[in-house]
Amino acid sequence: MVRATLTGKGLFASFNPLRSGYLHPSAFCNRFTTFFPCVPRYLLESDAGREENGQGAGVMTRLDDFLEPLDRGIWEVAVPKETVTEPLDTGWKKSPINVPSPGTIACLRKGRFHVHETEDEWRVHLDRYDPAVHPLLHLIDDAPLLLMISDTFMTLVADTKRTGIRRTADLLKTQRFIWHEQVLAGLLLCLVGIFIISNPFSFFRSLVEQIIPLTIICLALFLLVRPLRTRLPERYQAIDISRGMGILGAGIFAFFLPLALWILLILGILAAWMIASAAMLLFRVAKGRHAVPEGFYSRMVTGIVSLVLAVLLFVSPAGVIGLLVWVLGDITLLLGITLCINGLRLRRWMNPVTAGEAGR
Repeated sequence: MVRATLTGKGLFASFNPLRSGYLHPSAFCNRFTTFFPCVPRYLLESDAGREENGQGAGVMTRLDDFLEPLDRGIWEVAVPKETVTEPLDTGWKKSPINVPSPGTIACLRKGRFHVHETEDEWRVHLDRYDPAVHPLLHLIDDAPLLLMISDTFMTLVADTKRTGIRRTADLLKTQRFIWHEQVLAGLLLCLVGIFIISNPFSFFRSLVEQIIPLTIICLALFLLVRPLRTRLPERYQAIDISRGMGILGAGIFAFFLPLALWILLILGILAAWMIASAAMLLFRVAKGRHAVPEGFYSRMVTGIVSLVLAVLLFVSPAGVIGLLVWVLGDITLLLGITLCINGLRLRRWMNPVTAGEAGR
């Protein structure tokens, strides 16, 4: 994976020839950008160089100003928040569904640009397909099934290893959450995860015969009730009602769909998803490293394993379904453990603050 970390102090923080007298600031920037045009000029200029060019120490920068390397083959840029002086423009929209990543507190999109906001920085990468324009291609190439599963595991494991909250302001903010609710929710998820792992096929039957139809019906009821609780224009109310009625019909129909058809439907979707992902990933891998900036070997392994699982879906469908349900149970169990650990940590973090307030 090719990743660049961009800072407001330039790319040569440890050795800065501008301040050492080796090169004149303008001459150095001109010479460097001649050989490396993918690096924006303002990232190379020192504070002295900016002052000489009349920009001063208060130069205004946007997040978009740091994204040029993504168009030159860099997979991800990490931009410290202190280097971005301007708020994000209206083109950035919150992304509700994302592949999990450790430390992420929010995700936004702007076309093919996808930013993961962490506590200290913006981590931005360039998707191959805009999900708003090409949702299926985005799901196949940018978010294959195995990648979503592996990243979910890694994120949950990383979340259990957090050592604490570093700033007092964050500590005070977390007091709004009640730690025992997290622990209870975690224990409940642990029990559900253990049940799924112990009874994968019973859970699968309940999933397709009850849980999925009920979820579809709940979504339909939400769309039908929303126009009554909001002041949407009549045109949008009619759209919500028509969609709600259609989804409600699909939910009712799902209750009467035989289990064999559910299995064929799920197997068909999984097989198509895995085969398409394997084909696109391995096709890019065959072109060489330059075609896979997000990680040559990781995408090659993902493509090969996706192809193997797709073949196994036809050879042993029951075994693959059991494996996927078992993975779902593991994720549920790990999520429950994470909530329990975070709840207990929250209680420990709250104790010093409570004691401090009592001593005032």
